Amino acid sequence: MSKPVGIVWLNEAKLFEQALARAGLADKIDLHSFKVDQTVPEDLAARAELFAGSRPAPVLKLMSKLRYVQAMTAGVDAWLASPNLRHDVPLCCARGTHRVSMPENILGAIFHLTKPYAAIALDQRNSHWARRQSIALAGKTLGILGLGAIGQELARKAEALEMRVIGTKRRPERLPHVAKVYSQEATDEVLGASDFVLLLLPSTAETENSINASRLKAMKPNAWLLNFARGALIVDADLIAAVKAKTIAGAVLDVFREEPLPATHPFWQTEGILVLPHLGGGHPDRTAAVADLFAENARRLLAGEALKGVVDRAQGY
Repeated sequence: MSKPVGIVWLNEAKLFEQALARAGLADKIDLHSFKVDQTVPEDLAARAELFAGSRPAPVLKLMSKLRYVQAMTAGVDAWLASPNLRHDVPLCCARGTHRVSMPENILGAIFHLTKPYAAIALDQRNSHWARRQSIALAGKTLGILGLGAIGQELARKAEALEMRVIGTKRRPERLPHVAKVYSQEATDEVLGASDFVLLLLPSTAETENSINASRLKAMKPNAWLLNFARGALIVDADLIAAVKAKTIAGAVLDVFREEPLPATHPFWQTEGILVLPHLGGGHPDRTAAVADLFAENARRLLAGEALKGVVDRAQGY
């Protein structure tokens, strides 16, 4: 019996070959690797049963035998919008591969807001001694909109810093390290009680443009907004207006509607808004982590077991 054909359309495809070998599947999957600037032959595509890539490839529409697709990211907006991916093919996201890096980068942003090291570095460049003070995080409230795996891991770390963590969850339940979990309908309560408001929501019809002028007015005047989720959650013009009017203290943005963020976008020049280059969950070993997930799902596919990280297309994540 012929082996299932797998296609990896990615510049770091070698890591997927190594992952299959570690999982003992090198002789069970007929894996073919292509860089993103290479074309997958049509005859090979017609036989493919597994596919992994950084974005939806046009050749997907030719894969009539496809049984599983592995995305490289937790967000799958582009995949769900692609006309080339059949609705009956399981799409798996890379949920969990940035469980450590994302919370660390978020905490780094919060430390940047409360500890004057950036200003001190500029002082040193000018050989200037200036007395500065840090703002303590202990006792501050972190409000997380979207208490999924990343939010819960962040809550664990924030609690160790003596922060109070609250947040929203689609289906509210008691969670470790979280003082109170609210429903999405009670979002304004979280906004009003938080010193730092963190967005970790998926981009859906319900959440798009949900952080608007009304929601920003519900925040404390000295509170900061941090977006490490999706750029479409925020009404850009409303945020700029709120920061300029001191409705909120400011914002740290790691995601945007268009990336790279155009040089003409007013976010760059708005005092009180810090633009990050989609630092998020990226780390040197993330592709290898997704490769291991691909190998595990390949094993499950061959064994007839449920796949990990399957996207609920109705929910969008």
